[in-house]
Amino acid sequence: MTSSETKPLIRLRGRSIMALVLAPEIPLDGWLNALDAQMERSPNFFDARPVVVDLGAIPREQPGIARFLQLLEQRGIRIIGTEGAHPSWEGIEAWGRPLPVSAKPGREIEAPVAHPGKSVPQPEVAATGGESNTLIIDQPVRSGQSVVFERGDITVLGSVASGAEVMAGGSVHVYGTLRGRAIAGLSGHAGARIFCSKLQAELLAIDGVYQTADDMPAKVLGKPVQAWLDGEQMKISVLD
Repeated sequence: MTSSETKPLIRLRGRSIMALVLAPEIPLDGWLNALDAQMERSPNFFDARPVVVDLGAIPREQPGIARFLQLLEQRGIRIIGTEGAHPSWEGIEAWGRPLPVSAKPGREIEAPVAHPGKSVPQPEVAATGGESNTLIIDQPVRSGQSVVFERGDITVLGSVASGAEVMAGGSVHVYGTLRGRAIAGLSGHAGARIFCSKLQAELLAIDGVYQTADDMPAKVLGKPVQAWLDGEQMKISVLD
């Protein structure tokens, strides 16, 4: 090799991904039953979503943690790593080295209840750059696409297709038909709202409280609406 020759460089790129955080509690059997009930109500909620399992609340003497993680995978939950895993747990290494605990606290997952307001697993989202506190999407959000903007509002000038999702730290405005998922108040903003010109959504969520399509009153479906929180319940009303 001559002095004029250079070694090839490996290009490294950073990329943020959105992951849901599951925080199981003991007894694990009871927690799994509650998870099954939630998945029955929203069977596609975990589809293609990476999941981090936070084991920090599990006592170190708890047996069968590796088997527990296998049961989660058998339910179609895509585990990309764990937090808070104790090194003494046998088989835990199959899921790689435990991830460093995030400085941003996650939200607990609660079992669904009979009334429309329910807690939703909150995604961990990296903050986006830029000065504006509003992200404007001037084209439809297609099935399989995920738009995340934690610093403020999202305005979609078109429609949001079934299987797509829009997640904002502030409010969500959809000028077309909302068929997919709209999640507002990611950063704990209970005053965030969701607006759309035609409601056919799979899921609406504000600050960890959500309604699925089955929960939404028939009188608001297909109408221009706004959704907001009244305490721990979500309200949806037709816009005049």
